[in-house]
Amino acid sequence: MAMRSNFMAAILPAPPRRVCILRLSAIGDTCHVLAVVRALQRAWPEAKFTWIIGKVEAKLMSLATDIDFVVFDKRAGLGEYARLRRTLADRDFDLLLHMQLALRASAITPFVPARVKLGFDRARARELQWLFTTHRIAARSREHVLDSLFGFAEAVGVHDHALSWDLPLPADAMAYAARLIPDAQPTLVLSPCSSHPLRNWSTERYAAVAAHAVREHGMRVILAGGRSELETRTAADIERLAGVPLVNTVGQDTLPQLLALLGRADVLLTPDSGPAHMATMVGTPVIGLYATANPERSGPYLSRAHCVNRYPDAARKFLNRSVDESPWTTKIERPGVMDLILVEDVTSRLDALVRSGLKPRQPL
Repeated sequence: MAMRSNFMAAILPAPPRRVCILRLSAIGDTCHVLAVVRALQRAWPEAKFTWIIGKVEAKLMSLATDIDFVVFDKRAGLGEYARLRRTLADRDFDLLLHMQLALRASAITPFVPARVKLGFDRARARELQWLFTTHRIAARSREHVLDSLFGFAEAVGVHDHALSWDLPLPADAMAYAARLIPDAQPTLVLSPCSSHPLRNWSTERYAAVAAHAVREHGMRVILAGGRSELETRTAADIERLAGVPLVNTVGQDTLPQLLALLGRADVLLTPDSGPAHMATMVGTPVIGLYATANPERSGPYLSRAHCVNRYPDAARKFLNRSVDESPWTTKIERPGVMDLILVEDVTSRLDALVRSGLKPRQPL
């Protein structure tokens, strides 16, 4: 068992028996949280874990059957807080890990019966999070989001940072992936849209990269995404402009099916989005497109070397300062910022990945 810190010994007489995780959203951040939960489960094999999570995110994370999920529907209004309070009324936790910097999430904490409510340090506890916790993790700065969340594990004496997600996929999701990628042909999944439109790259440039992947590397290119009008239109435009055959699956999959597809693919191309972190969970390299955000803070954890990082250029052009002079959480979501990323930036990353050897095909 991991060594227990003085902090842990002071607030809990023994490893906790019941732990509550509070992290509602978003998909990418819940991917990070799951890695921390797995480390805690390895350290405390007898503990029972409950996770209060958003409705959309639960569609993916609830595949983890060894965690009890309490779903919170963020769109249901104030009545959802009352429903949640009733759900948690007869529960008792030794420890709450409040891992979200949002007032909406903090408003849930009074309904969580826990003796210890652990949150971020005062400097990082935005939106008054510090008012809703009893204890705080150690102060640190300018680190990746995943590393900051591992600060919760360290605060309670767990220093195991081995990355493991262990999210079992249902048979229908595996069959979906096998149907789309049935053979050894190298496959690029292109997930072109973030939920923040200003993070998205141009359809013309996506189409040029897709054509390069097909013509230069003989790759199968699969377009993936959700059911929104923007995603549907973007995929149709990429198909029309590419001039090569593409497989358009936009709006056709579930989150488990997308995860299985990413696990079977060789490379993912995407802007700053949830699928970047889903691909990380299944070991697929990600060419991430970053100009609005710093990939050293929020990029795909294991693929930061593959990302196109124009964030420093964006800081100089749009903020007139360097990255080092900017607050660590600064986003540069301005019209035209993603145009700093050139087609050649992306194709060179893809060429390098192909030269280095693509990952072995995941067996089914």
